[in-house]
Amino acid sequence: MISEIYKQKKSCINVNKSYATFTRGMKADIFLKRNSSNYLGEVWPGPVYFPDFFNPDAVNFWDQEIEIFHKTLPIDGLWIDMNEISNFITPSPLNSLDDPPYKINNAGVQRPINNLTVPASSIHYGNLTEYNVHNLHGLLESRATHDTLIKLKGKRPFVLTRSTFVGSGKYAAHWTGDNAATWDDLGYSIPTILNFGLFGVPMVGADICGFSGNTTEELCRRWIQLGAFYPFARNHATKGSIRHELYLWDSVVRSAKKALGLRYRLLPYFYTLMYEACTKGTPIARPLFFSDPEDTQTYDINAQFMIGGAVMVSPVLSPGVNSVTAYFPKGIWFNLFNYSSTMITDSGEYFTLEAPEDSVNVHVRGGNILPMQEEAMTTQLARDNEFELLVVLHEGMAEGEVFVDDGEVVEMGGKESEWSTMKFSAKVEGKDVKIKSVLVNGTYALDHKLVVKVLVLGLGFEEGIEMHSLYVNGVELGGKGVGLSYEKRGSFGVAEIDGLTQLIGNDFELSLKFSVY
Repeated sequence: MISEIYKQKKSCINVNKSYATFTRGMKADIFLKRNSSNYLGEVWPGPVYFPDFFNPDAVNFWDQEIEIFHKTLPIDGLWIDMNEISNFITPSPLNSLDDPPYKINNAGVQRPINNLTVPASSIHYGNLTEYNVHNLHGLLESRATHDTLIKLKGKRPFVLTRSTFVGSGKYAAHWTGDNAATWDDLGYSIPTILNFGLFGVPMVGADICGFSGNTTEELCRRWIQLGAFYPFARNHATKGSIRHELYLWDSVVRSAKKALGLRYRLLPYFYTLMYEACTKGTPIARPLFFSDPEDTQTYDINAQFMIGGAVMVSPVLSPGVNSVTAYFPKGIWFNLFNYSSTMITDSGEYFTLEAPEDSVNVHVRGGNILPMQEEAMTTQLARDNEFELLVVLHEGMAEGEVFVDDGEVVEMGGKESEWSTMKFSAKVEGKDVKIKSVLVNGTYALDHKLVVKVLVLGLGFEEGIEMHSLYVNGVELGGKGVGLSYEKRGSFGVAEIDGLTQLIGNDFELSLKFSVY
């Protein structure tokens, strides 16, 4: 698990002869060059040199510096920043590489390519010009940091980077940079994270409540309702803005508890999507068209998004409103907070949904089985909680899966003893509901994790039906601490089984028996 300890490292080293890291870097000769000398820039520490991660010696230097720091303060993750590379000065042009005829459209301003970065005429190891390899710095630093943490810790690392390139998602999570505390930036965060998922950077999120500028209670409240469902969720602000910790406003606290509580319950589902992203390259947060490519109405929707193929988030993105108009692709959808507010559509349809100040609309699509768990104060504590299965029927059927491991093994899906995948299916047969779990591969789950609760939504039985018994692998469970309940909610019935002690790694079949009373 990732500890609470992080060290923020900039992509530069302070030029200071009393600084041991600097003197070791000079001895190893690992800094970016210009005119055969180390290029001198300026960042937060003052005058700085920049490690050249094309240089194998620079990678070794980075490895050693992290190890030295770790001996002083043990860490599990590193946050690397300013690695575009960012520079507080704009270097003067030295040759035509530094002053080409085109400009960069940075924040709507046509700027020279040397603007607030290292000069394009800088030379990397191997005689590579900065002009040709500028965008690779963040990727190479992420890779070096990722690999060092594995060697140092022997477990899965956590690296958070600001600069990315193709392939960065293999090594690091990403936040979307210095956004602002505005309603526009709240809305922009959705297409940004969706794009990064499609770019191959699945673990991505925006600074909740906004990085620069002063947020408001309402903006922060609506932002945590959305941000709780970013793959990477954090609240963060610049030094000069007002404080915006979530606990500062009672209404934000209520919203955060509600939204983050659901996020923590969904962590087994999120984690399974992370495994899918790792093995197949599919994003965690997805545009609606990803699941419904034939529905042309989904193509220009960027105010909603899917988490995997089963969960849809429809947030409020404007001030002073308590409703949201959301598009629902064909199927049946249930509100994931209370399992009500059923939306049924044959071909896709817009609905206007209530969105009180403490609520965000999150729906689950019929035909899916979600692995869930009880929430807890930390992810480590939550991992110790038992599983619940939320079975959401559509036309009498549903399916799903879950991936489990210890959360620290380096290779997700490596040795069979370190991980497991289970597949679930459900089907209505007459007045019976059969739910199956099959261990597909891996042996980790054979002695880990219990299923203690199953909730079935979308039962279409007529009035006058009751659930009278439960069979597990053909054996009736009655009077053995297992609770059974069934009730009609609107047009559909909801069945609940509580008190199970079924190991997730053992194949099982639950058979729910219903009869007319």
